[in-house]
Amino acid sequence: MEAATGLRDTASLTARKFEFNPKWGIDNPVLSLAEDFDPSDLQRLQRPRFCLLSKEEGSSFGFHLQELGRAGPVVCRVDPGTSAQYQGLREGDRILGVNDRVVECEDYAVVVRCIRDSGPRVLLTVLAQHVHDVARAQQGNSACLCPPLGPGVRPRLCHVVKDEGGFGFSVSYSHQGPFWLVLSTGGAAERAGVPPGARLLEVNGVSVEKFTYHQLSRKLSQSGDQVTLLVAGPEVEERCRQLGMPLAAPLAEGWALPTRPRRLHLKKGSQGFGFLLREEKGLDGRPGQFLWEVDPGLPAEKAGMQAGDRLVAVAGESVEGLGHEETVARIRAQGSCVSLIVVDPKADRFFSMVRLSPLLFLESTEAPASPQETCSASLVETKDLPVEDTAVPLVPGGSRQCSLYPAPGGGYGFRLSCVASEPRIFISQVTLGGSAAQAGLQMGDVILEVNGYPMGGENDLEKLQQLAVAEPPLHLKLAVRSCQGSEACNPPGFGEDWAPVSELL
Repeated sequence: MEAATGLRDTASLTARKFEFNPKWGIDNPVLSLAEDFDPSDLQRLQRPRFCLLSKEEGSSFGFHLQELGRAGPVVCRVDPGTSAQYQGLREGDRILGVNDRVVECEDYAVVVRCIRDSGPRVLLTVLAQHVHDVARAQQGNSACLCPPLGPGVRPRLCHVVKDEGGFGFSVSYSHQGPFWLVLSTGGAAERAGVPPGARLLEVNGVSVEKFTYHQLSRKLSQSGDQVTLLVAGPEVEERCRQLGMPLAAPLAEGWALPTRPRRLHLKKGSQGFGFLLREEKGLDGRPGQFLWEVDPGLPAEKAGMQAGDRLVAVAGESVEGLGHEETVARIRAQGSCVSLIVVDPKADRFFSMVRLSPLLFLESTEAPASPQETCSASLVETKDLPVEDTAVPLVPGGSRQCSLYPAPGGGYGFRLSCVASEPRIFISQVTLGGSAAQAGLQMGDVILEVNGYPMGGENDLEKLQQLAVAEPPLHLKLAVRSCQGSEACNPPGFGEDWAPVSELL
């Protein structure tokens, strides 16, 4: 690897001088190297802001989230000396987006889940609550205040394996500026999905934004024969610049990753599931819930479970940080059919190194799904599950529209089900981080139309088979949910005496 001709190298990394800030004290002067947030910057508070938060194992991001009725999830407290404070999160901020997902209209529980599922790093799009209320009143409830990146316009996490030509890139750089990658045609980097003219953001989970060329060279040489790069192509960089959005790792999509999380579907047999869950420390010293004693021939082994797998999520919801008893309770609550997301020791080490949750890459790292698997094959008849348990009551005549684009793996990230005695089709599964989840689809949503074709008739399967080969996007018309009978609309007992509970995140 060498620098492009005619460009100079910087000799050393200049450290920023520490200045005492009486507002924060000197409990942790290292953290004060972050840029000060000026509370008097009122113009900044009038538009959506981006807060890139990080946390260490066993700690929190440093803010408390509270549901205030129809106001939605609002930051009610920011702890001093934490990532949340230094990144400018403020009391009264409304959460509009979590990483690449718009959550402005999502339930409180969904927002909390998205933040927890993000792992040690999360990018929040926020807006002061009073500004949010005024903007919604002016623009209407249908307006989206959270700027989306758009389909396919995200940074990439690329795993490059060295071949006879090396990593297949050289580095172009300027004095105290960013690094850009110059690719060798057909080289390892190009095959790993690095786009032409990509800006280099991280190497093996470490930011290189303030590195010198010599430091970058040393970091790459220490990587051996494999290296994981976080990069952003020119179109991604330009889009983020327009939005004022940082090129953050939690936004990344995975390309040619060396390992991946696995989704296991288990149906209990006469001898149970056939595995033992045990709490212990992993190879890197992190506590977690591990799967052992996988019995041959029983459902766990048939689903692909391996002894030593670490449990990441139950029914798509992260169990990171949960104790053993609570994790077991969540598994048992699923009944006889359980969906688990696990990582083997290799995957565990990889995602720990890049400091990102494996749940962020579940969709892009699963085996590519054919359009038929996404649509027609997903229509299953459910004879023993009443529709009232899966679908929320509908508002007569009400509907909403959404458009979906396929993920890098080829799927839209949802499955459909129907009940034999009912003429309607509903969503029975939404893949975390997939196109459907990003568009706001939820389990229980009833499909009225797909690409203009009405659903709920005798020929639904035939229609879906024809639509499976149609060009994207996929246009869905969904029945509007009713707040009657739905705990997501108002918390139980909501009224004058109701006291909201906050959660530390």
